[in-house]
Amino acid sequence: MNHPAAPPLNSTIMVVDDDEVFARTLATAFERRGYRTRIAGDVEAAMAAAAESPPDFAVIDLRLPGGSGLMLVKRLRELVQDVRMVVLTGFGSIATTVDAIKLGACYYLSKPANADEVLAALRREEPQFADTEPVNDVPSVYRVEWEHIQRVLTEQNGNISESARLLGIHRRTLQRKLQKHPVRR
Repeated sequence: MNHPAAPPLNSTIMVVDDDEVFARTLATAFERRGYRTRIAGDVEAAMAAAAESPPDFAVIDLRLPGGSGLMLVKRLRELVQDVRMVVLTGFGSIATTVDAIKLGACYYLSKPANADEVLAALRREEPQFADTEPVNDVPSVYRVEWEHIQRVLTEQNGNISESARLLGIHRRTLQRKLQKHPVRR
């Protein structure tokens, strides 16, 4: 198997994900490639770990208990200015991708992502994001709706009730919409 280039000596990757199995699997894969790892399950645990020992790299899930991954990207960038971050999500949107890059992430990947994909993203020189349509394509109404919902939900730190109120729809309707996979176009 072709792995990305060897890490600098003593590099640390912090994996922040509330899915303990996924986080441990990814951390183990990084350790096999020569990295030291730390795992955190929420925003506050990640910030405490970073304050104690700043990581060189961070892999951050978009949806976390205690706040969004975007909030963590912003706070982590303020604490550790040279940390390279990749945001992972099961349900990506262009709006959250752009927000992640603006806040300081170097890449945005859809789950499931393996260790090699994450390491390749962490090594990119220019910020980029994956799985988005070309600029000239006009998105469908369904795609625009999905992205708007994701933006409102992110701004409300994942609070379904408040997001539904702001969107002018019933909470259960919003939950049903969120259970559907995002539309590509």
